[in-house]
Amino acid sequence: MAGTKGKKTVGSLVLSMGATVIAAAGIYVFVPHDDSGTPPVKRVDYRVELLTARRAAPYPVAAPEGLAKSWKATSVRFQGSNFDAWHLGFHDADGQYVGIEQSTEKASAFIDRTSQGATETSATQRIGGETWRRYKGDQYDALVLKADKSTTVVTGTASFAQLAKMAEALRAK
Repeated sequence: MAGTKGKKTVGSLVLSMGATVIAAAGIYVFVPHDDSGTPPVKRVDYRVELLTARRAAPYPVAAPEGLAKSWKATSVRFQGSNFDAWHLGFHDADGQYVGIEQSTEKASAFIDRTSQGATETSATQRIGGETWRRYKGDQYDALVLKADKSTTVVTGTASFAQLAKMAEALRAK
């Protein structure tokens, strides 16, 4: 008798586990899931913050005009109490990050912080009638334009070609 009950218990256990595996496989197949692990980046509207920054900042605040719809604005802020710092972040069509940073902060500290430690190179690039300096980094590259009242940094994970495309689209008012 003990042998029969034992075999029934093992058989029942195998059947139960099989049913559980089939149910789990069915749930996995039929329930939608995202394998990328990263949520999609949401587009933000930066018009109000841009108007506020342009009224408050002691320098002409830059924002892009005429970029393709594939460029997605993802973050924006103006901090008047923090060196009149303007930030506008984008993702390009390839999902690479490009940030526009402006501030009255001391240029060397501002460039180092916003470019995540990128170092100045000897290369320059002529964009929109201005000479921008290239910075190369492990995480971010950057194009930097120093002016009398502020410093503008176009930085991110995108290529120098994409950074230049953003810098070319900037209009300061």
